[in-house]
Amino acid sequence: MIQIKSPREINLMKEAGRIVALCHKTIDQMVKPGVTTSQINKLVEDIIMQNDATPSFKGYNGFEYAICASPNEQIVHGFPNKTKLKDGDIISIDIGVNYKGYHGDSAWTYPVGKISVENAHLLKETENSLWFGLKQIKAGIHLSDVSHAIENYAHINNLTVVQEFAGHGVGKNLHELPEILNYGSPGHGPILKAGMTLAIEPMLNVGTKEIKIFPDGWKTQTKDKKASAHFEHTILVTEEGYEILTKI
Repeated sequence: MIQIKSPREINLMKEAGRIVALCHKTIDQMVKPGVTTSQINKLVEDIIMQNDATPSFKGYNGFEYAICASPNEQIVHGFPNKTKLKDGDIISIDIGVNYKGYHGDSAWTYPVGKISVENAHLLKETENSLWFGLKQIKAGIHLSDVSHAIENYAHINNLTVVQEFAGHGVGKNLHELPEILNYGSPGHGPILKAGMTLAIEPMLNVGTKEIKIFPDGWKTQTKDKKASAHFEHTILVTEEGYEILTKI
C-alpha cells in the first residue's frame, strides 16, 4: 500500500529534506579537484548531526557511510574514499537524512573543474529529465506517466536509461512503495493521490544502458565505462502538482 502522509509527517519530512538540501548546497561549494569523497562524507555527516538528525544510509543493509559517492562511470551506491577528485571528473552524491523518524532523499551529480562537452550534456539533460518527469506529477495521473516522460526525454537527448535501479516511495521508511521506474509506457501503475511522497531519481548514461554490479553488491558501473549521472528529489504529490521537500 502507498502511504498517504499526514500534515505532521509532511512537516517532519520537510525538515529532513531541508537538511539534505543544506548538505548539497555546501557540497556545491566544496567539489573541486583535490577534494576526496571521504572529506565530503565527513562534512555531510557533521551537518546532519549538527541538525539533530542522523544519516539515513549509514547502517542501511550494512552500508557504512553517510553518502553514496559515485564518480564518472559509477552509477549509484559508491563508497566514499581517499582518492582525490580530478579536473574533468563528475561525481554523483546521494544523501539521505532521518529526522525524528522520517526521511528525505536527494542526489545530485557535480562537475569537477572543467568537464568535457559530452559530460556537460549528460549532466544538463539528466537534471532536465528529472524536471520533465516532475512536471507530469499531480493527483490523478498514472505513475508510469512520470516514468515514460523521463525515458522519452532521455532518448530525445541521446542518453540511455539505467533500468536496474528506480525511484521509490519515501517517508517513515527510506524505501517504501511504489517502485518508480525511469522507463515504460504511459497510463499504467498506481494513480497518484495528494499526500503521497516520492523520490524521483533518473539515472542516465552517455553510452550503453548495460551495467555491471560488482561482487560486493554495492558498486555499480556502466559496462562500456562511459559516464553516468544521477539526479533526485523527494516530492509531495498535491492536487494540482507537486512540492519539492528536499529544498531549503
